Amino acid sequence: MAMTVGDFFIDRLHQWGVRRIYGYPGDGINGVFGALQRAEGKIEFVQVRHEEMAAFMASAHAKFTGELGVCIATSGPGAAHLVTGLYDARLDHMPVLAITGQQARMALGGHYQQEVDLPAMFKDVAGAFVQTATMPAQVRHMTDRAVRIAIARRRVTAMVFPNDLQELEYEEPPRAHGTLHSGIGYQPPKVVPYDQELRKAAEVLNAGKKVAILVGAGALKATDEVIAVADRLGAGVAKALLGKAALPDDLPWVTGSIGLLGTKPSWDLMNECDTLLMVGSGFPYSEFLPREGQARAVQIDIEPEMLSLRYPMETNLVGDAAETLRALLPLLRQQADHGWRKRIEAWTAKWWKTLEQRAMQPAKPINPQRVAWELSPRLPERAIITSDSGSCANWYARDLKIRRGMMCSLSGGLASMGAAVPYAIAAKFAHPERPVISLVGDGAMQMNNMAELITVAKYWRQWKTPRWICGVFNNEDLNQVTWEQRVMEGDPKFNASQRIPNVPYHKFAELLGLKGIFVDSPDRVGPAWEEAIAADRPVVVEFKTDPEVPPLPPHITLKQAKAFAEALIKGDPEAGGVIAGTARQVLSSILPGKSGK
Repeated sequence: MAMTVGDFFIDRLHQWGVRRIYGYPGDGINGVFGALQRAEGKIEFVQVRHEEMAAFMASAHAKFTGELGVCIATSGPGAAHLVTGLYDARLDHMPVLAITGQQARMALGGHYQQEVDLPAMFKDVAGAFVQTATMPAQVRHMTDRAVRIAIARRRVTAMVFPNDLQELEYEEPPRAHGTLHSGIGYQPPKVVPYDQELRKAAEVLNAGKKVAILVGAGALKATDEVIAVADRLGAGVAKALLGKAALPDDLPWVTGSIGLLGTKPSWDLMNECDTLLMVGSGFPYSEFLPREGQARAVQIDIEPEMLSLRYPMETNLVGDAAETLRALLPLLRQQADHGWRKRIEAWTAKWWKTLEQRAMQPAKPINPQRVAWELSPRLPERAIITSDSGSCANWYARDLKIRRGMMCSLSGGLASMGAAVPYAIAAKFAHPERPVISLVGDGAMQMNNMAELITVAKYWRQWKTPRWICGVFNNEDLNQVTWEQRVMEGDPKFNASQRIPNVPYHKFAELLGLKGIFVDSPDRVGPAWEEAIAADRPVVVEFKTDPEVPPLPPHITLKQAKAFAEALIKGDPEAGGVIAGTARQVLSSILPGKSGK
């Protein structure tokens, strides 16, 4: 049988090292699926419930492996469904290839059924490379460029295949004018700044008496180098959310997350430092960085476009984080004064005690902070943790202590709901021997994550170990937005938009043959996690949590406090519970009439 365009394409992806594709079939992409079947297992296909989830899984695959993530969908609606997950990859700088079908070439431009201008639709999210194949001889160089650009530039790329082209006999490009003869292969270069720029950076850092370091996803493979530089400078280190696994939280000078979901020590670190070193981070909220002019600053990033974007940097270093820090270290002087480091350690030690006190405060029925706090010491070695967006991300960011060897992530730049479960599925496929735990709000579960439990039920028996756990925070509220309405807008909770149905998530899991655990008692939180971790199959643990426990930012401004007070005055339907919950969480100390800025 002659090799079809689809056969060649699948074989070429295999040559590039692709071993797994996430997606959903349809008649617009049948020729490629036929080739996948004929390839007899060279590339594993994972069937999801929705194409958006396939794109999230491709993004997560890239995050948890460093490899190209690949997703596939049919033409029209299938391709359109990929877009949200692809933006997740694009905004977090992940290499992902999207493959979609299209209507027959002769029909294009004819307002045909499911005909969508896919290159136009993908132009922003996959702007680095998006092309429609029109001839068999194109497919070789299109595939090579799409893959190479994605992995070299950490971008989303897209290839569109008309359905009639997929079944045609493949043809190599002729040796003629106007043809291309591409090849496979890419190895990332060693990227290090020139010595002159390293010396400039060292001069700034050596002059600092109170150095703060902020690390992001770009520092995930530079743990030892960040520790060495921090020790040399006597610095404290805060972590952007995508860099949560960059440093273990048992280091006493690691202040934890930064920003709205961050910690008070990170806030204090940034507000009192005189020097800032930012490594591999695009952390977006400048108000949580030093005041402009307060600190001299150095930034290291592999992406030149991200330099001096959040804070005016005195020295900008384009380079790989680990390599650049390694080259910078010999130029740095050992900080002899330990006073700054001791202050940071004191802040951090006090903060962990504060978090424990907050987590153990009573609630109706369960304090959501306690769910994450009780999980933290029970996390298995080398666990992979994912979180959804929403209030659960607060507890993930603050209360979980990450140890060496663990991985964790979430939708960072896009901050999309619905990513935690597909992320966790992709993590388990990529690392089937490792325990995987996702933290999800009930809003995201209802939006799209419940359906992907069906994917777990379909595949879990082929995983090396069954340890896959979904922890659901069931508070019947779109909680993060509810609190944002109160604190940022001064509006009371709007039940019509915020209240969501009470769903027995644990029972849904049981219907699928998974294990379900329901917890509505604080004393059961820890034992429930232990039961889930020891289970012989994937588990959904449903925690009935209190929506009136506020996800307090590390610093409340007077404007926010006034807005919060206005929301209560206007008649918040949960005012009694809100006041009790915030009083327990010490918000009363900064309400109008108290100190605040």
